Amino acid sequence: MNIHDQSAAIAFLSAAETYGETGAVKIIETHISLVFLIDGRAYKLKRAVKLPYADFSTYELRLHYCRREVELNSRATPDLYLGIRRITREADGRLTFDGAGEAVEVVVEMNRFAQHDLFDRMADEGKLDASLMEETARMIAAVHAQAPIVHTASGSANLGGVLDINAAGFATSHVFPDDAVAALNAAFRSAWTDHIALMDRREAEGKVRLCHGDLHLRNLFLSAAGPRMFDCIDFNDQIATVDVLYDLAFLLMDLWHRGFPDLANVAANRYLDITHDDEGFSLLPFFMAVRAAVRAHVTGTQIESGGDAGGKLAHSAETYFDFAASLLTHRLPRLVAIGGLSGSGKSTLADRLAPRLAGPPGARILESDRIRKAMFGVAANQQLPPEAYRPDVSAKVYAQMVDRARLVIEGGGTAIVNAVFDRPDDRRHISAIVEQLGVPFSGFWLDAGADTLQSRIASRPKGQSDATLDVLEMQLARDLGPMDWHRIDATGAIDDVLEAVEALLGQPA
Repeated sequence: MNIHDQSAAIAFLSAAETYGETGAVKIIETHISLVFLIDGRAYKLKRAVKLPYADFSTYELRLHYCRREVELNSRATPDLYLGIRRITREADGRLTFDGAGEAVEVVVEMNRFAQHDLFDRMADEGKLDASLMEETARMIAAVHAQAPIVHTASGSANLGGVLDINAAGFATSHVFPDDAVAALNAAFRSAWTDHIALMDRREAEGKVRLCHGDLHLRNLFLSAAGPRMFDCIDFNDQIATVDVLYDLAFLLMDLWHRGFPDLANVAANRYLDITHDDEGFSLLPFFMAVRAAVRAHVTGTQIESGGDAGGKLAHSAETYFDFAASLLTHRLPRLVAIGGLSGSGKSTLADRLAPRLAGPPGARILESDRIRKAMFGVAANQQLPPEAYRPDVSAKVYAQMVDRARLVIEGGGTAIVNAVFDRPDDRRHISAIVEQLGVPFSGFWLDAGADTLQSRIASRPKGQSDATLDVLEMQLARDLGPMDWHRIDATGAIDDVLEAVEALLGQPA
């Protein structure tokens, strides 16, 4: 077999008897690979192609990148990637795995998972939820923390290169009007200019790393051990060497574009809760826009090469294009504070309000309970000892919440701060941000009777709040002082509370 001719290897991998099986081999094709699924295994073959961004044209290159694929993906999902298998031609002309003959092809061997466990399939079936997004955010943050730091170019040059690729990609497609493409490219350059200093500072701080590079829903799956990522960019380190928030932005963009703004907001907030990367929050709309533009021009190029008889691809390309343009729209920052005694529904309201209050990825939620537990290095659902609630500790929690809200707003984002706020000084400190920065502020105090609060605390599952009935009794006995925030009846359903808050958001207190 000619070393560049993959047809025999493909026939070998397509036959069930190759694996000692009798059933059909399922084949998944992409423009750079073929994946053969049989029994509990998957075998990935890299096509013998040479593209501007990937060169698999020789056996030696395919061997190198198969090894690289196993190495890089094993950082996040070691139990999925089993290793490489050589396909050899034996003396009698037969092909076999890892024989004594000449190696003519190579594949990556993986454990197989069910296709319905892919996140894109789960999204289509309505099986993604906030809890799973929280787990996913923790997993991504952990992988990013271990990813190698790379200093090869400035942060702005790193993203500027992506903008160049996008512009070139749009130039090869006839799906988008020339004037619309020119306007979008100009908007991207303007936004890029606005963020140069921050992107460069982040690169200097080590936030440009060798990441996954292609972190959308189809490259995430639910394993028995929780959410896992796979199929990272293994063939071009330049493409995968990005700001960690640009890596995350692909997932956020995919979720929002598919109609799951609440899940995108949860993923963004939980990731930032872990990484404390609030200064970078302002970059997320720009990064999401770049990701949407990549999808738009790649889909447009696909139409140019393969056609689009039903117009489905053109519609998809146009929605990504329009989404990218909308993400670059300037939005004014604002601050919303939600206070109330334990059990009044502050966190539930903040979670519901955040994706509706601002453009993608929604508002940054800063919760005193999560900040306090992060200070002590415990998970949000773990209980802290009583000394973690001493007045001096609480003062530090509120101060950190104020500082982080200021970072978000100074960057042009919208912040929601969520805490008890039963002390006048704490309310004054948070409202002082808007006096300094000159942005709109709305404060909401959630009112509910003692019986309602007691019932909610007694019945709610263990979560980020450690409040007990004894804690509530102390809160009820405390004098709130003068209350100049909007008072909201929180005894009813959350939808009613949300409607009342949204009706007032145009009338800052």
